Amino acid sequence: MNPDKPNVVFVFADQWRGQATGYAGDPNAKTPHLDRLTEESLMFTQAVSGCPVCTPYRASLITGQYWLTHGLFMNDLCLGTDAVSIADAFNGAGYDTGYIGKWHLDGHGRSSFIPRERRQGFEFWKVLECTHNYNNSVYYGDTPEQQTWDGYDAIAQTHEAIRYLSDHPKDKPFALFLSWGPPHAPYGTAPEEYRRRIPPEDVVLQPSVPKEHETAAREELAGYYAHIAALDDCIGLLDKAIDELGIRNNTVFVFTSDHGDMLHSHGYVKKQQPYAESLMVPLIVRYPDGLGNDGREVDTIVNSPDLMPTLLGLCGLTIPETVEGRDFAPALLQGDTPQVEGALIMCAAPFGQWTPEVGGREYRGVYTGKYTYTRALDGPWELFDNEADPYQMTNCCNHPDYAEEQANLEALLTRLLQETNDEFLPAEDLIAKWGYEVDETGTIPYSP
Repeated sequence: MNPDKPNVVFVFADQWRGQATGYAGDPNAKTPHLDRLTEESLMFTQAVSGCPVCTPYRASLITGQYWLTHGLFMNDLCLGTDAVSIADAFNGAGYDTGYIGKWHLDGHGRSSFIPRERRQGFEFWKVLECTHNYNNSVYYGDTPEQQTWDGYDAIAQTHEAIRYLSDHPKDKPFALFLSWGPPHAPYGTAPEEYRRRIPPEDVVLQPSVPKEHETAAREELAGYYAHIAALDDCIGLLDKAIDELGIRNNTVFVFTSDHGDMLHSHGYVKKQQPYAESLMVPLIVRYPDGLGNDGREVDTIVNSPDLMPTLLGLCGLTIPETVEGRDFAPALLQGDTPQVEGALIMCAAPFGQWTPEVGGREYRGVYTGKYTYTRALDGPWELFDNEADPYQMTNCCNHPDYAEEQANLEALLTRLLQETNDEFLPAEDLIAKWGYEVDETGTIPYSP
């Protein structure tokens, strides 16, 4: 084991919102393993998915870049190779790299084989572009022969990750990424033993769920939390294996999600939106040799592009010049809490479930912890005081009592847009600029 190069196990779910954990106080979430993990980890309470959609988040995780730099601001696009990928950075430092589960960065059809040249440098590979059929889930390895995960795919993928850890040589560091499809819809497909635990009538709704949405919200949330309970048990299995293999202290273990899920809050479903349910994600980092093992909350605002440089920094690796995100590792390794003025948030091109017909719109905004502020193409749109109004029930935009705060937030947003070369173009202009083709719902077609 090389003490100067810690291993990395990076685990992330699809559409697990930040508030949906036991440690965050959610009465519906049965997450004893995650709750226990926070007792010996850094728990980031202000983690943001700045462009809260699957493909944009994943492209930022792999490149450390903002969405209009790597160009994947919508789902089902193919990530290019202009940037140094996180796998290439680890490979170049002598690591073995592996990826298991959902990819959603290839753009050549959700069930298509992904050849090695489009894997962004990952070596070990058991992956499918995208599926939400969790109980009949296929994947590919190094050949175009389709294989099937046994049973509920997240459990099978977790066992595969454990096999990878068990078989890996102890004298060489590794970086393994495990990407689960749940708790993304369909919500009623978790194993029955988990679905039995959370009946719809027992679900506690947030006040942000309109009365006319309550029945649907209870049904969907019951399934959502069943998926979460199953994934929490997967965390427990993985954590136990790390312990038994004796690599706990020298392993950076991360749990997070690509974005959240509205689940009928404010009358909306799925993602893309600037509300907390869509925007905020869980983020837990454990690394005993470098960060200690006393659990503490960290209120640093972490955005998606910050994950790659911070992870490389925790491992003592050089940050590639193509990275735009912040490296928080130096401060974290000293026990400090880095201070960030705010995170850029955006929806460049609403699509699918959030079209203009149902209120979808392009926006740019800033999240500062205390405030969430957004501007649409026609001007300031929403301003929420998250401390006074945690469920974001009252829009304070253009209210005279918030005039000074709004002016400051607008100035911060203007600066962040300049720093990221974002002209805030209409969706159709951005889509044309990148040469993308969309259907009548604004969605990139799933198949070639």
